[in-house]
Amino acid sequence: MTDHDLSIVVEGLRKRYGAKQALDGLDLAVRTGTVHAVLGPNGAGKTTAVRIMSTLLRPEAGRVEVAGIDVRTRADEVRARIGLLGQSAAVDEALSGRQNLEMFGRLYHLGARRAGTRADELLVRFGLADTGKKAVEQYSGGMRRRLDLAASLICEPQVLFLDEPTTGLDPRGRAEVWDSVRSLVDGGTTVLLTTQYLEEADQLADRISVIDHGKVIAEGTADQLKAKTGGDRIDVVLHDAAQLARAAALLPGEAVVDADRRMVSATVGDRMVALTETVRALEANGIDAEDIAIRRPTLDEVFLHLTKEVAA
Repeated sequence: MTDHDLSIVVEGLRKRYGAKQALDGLDLAVRTGTVHAVLGPNGAGKTTAVRIMSTLLRPEAGRVEVAGIDVRTRADEVRARIGLLGQSAAVDEALSGRQNLEMFGRLYHLGARRAGTRADELLVRFGLADTGKKAVEQYSGGMRRRLDLAASLICEPQVLFLDEPTTGLDPRGRAEVWDSVRSLVDGGTTVLLTTQYLEEADQLADRISVIDHGKVIAEGTADQLKAKTGGDRIDVVLHDAAQLARAAALLPGEAVVDADRRMVSATVGDRMVALTETVRALEANGIDAEDIAIRRPTLDEVFLHLTKEVAA
C-alpha cells in the first residue's frame, strides 16, 4: 500500500503538555474511502492526535499528511479538504437547523445562494428536512448530532474527523449517527473516528488502531483484534451444577468453570466442529445442557486484554 492509497499518513507523531507525553511516536495509516477507528482510554492521546491532523495543534515532531498535504507547511490547503466533528456541539441552539447550515456555508465563503442550496441538500441527506425550520433547542440529542455532522460537511470534505461523535447519546441517537456515517463512506468520504464505545468501532470501522500512552499498541480489523485474545469460545450452561467438572473434562483445551452461572467455557479452533463435538460428547455422557453457544470475544475484552498487557 502506497501513500497514494492513503488519505491520512502519520509517522512518529509526538506532543507533550508540560510533563505529560500525550503522543509518543504515534504511527497511523488510513486508507482512502474507509472508516478507521482509533480506540483508547481517557488520556491516551486520541483528541490530541485529531487536533494535530486537523491543523488545530502543531506537533513537536513527526510527519502528518492529510489528503496528500503536509499539515505543518500547508495548513490552509488541508482545512479546505477536511471536516471536523468535535466532542461538543458547534451549532447555535437559538437558530433553526437550516439557519445554522447557511451560517456555516457563509463562513466557508460559499455565497448566499450556494449556502442555502447546500443547507437544503444536507437537511434532506440527514433526514432533517421536516425540522429544518425549527430552532435547534427543540431537537433531540440524535438530531442535534446529525445537524452537527451535516455542518461538518458543508464544504464536501475529502476527509472527515469524528472525535467521539456519539458521546452522551442514547442508543437510538447513536444508531442515527452510525447510519449517517455509513452513507458518507458510501459516497467516498474517508472517516477517522475516535471513540470509547467499542461497539461503535465494531459496527463502523474497516480497520481499528488501539492506542495507549500516546502510541499504537495494536491494529487490524475487528476480527483480527479479537483473535488476539485467544479466538472463539464455547460456553455451555448446565441444568445441574454438580455436572460442571465432568462437562469441563469433555471440552477442548483448558476449560474455565463458573459455578455461579452453572457454566463451563473453553477456547476453540473450528467453531462448527467444536459445537458439534461438544453436543455429541455431552449427550453420550448423559450431561443435560440448558444452553450451548459459540461466541467471539467482544472488543471490550480485546481492549482490556491489550491495555492490561501494556500496563504489565
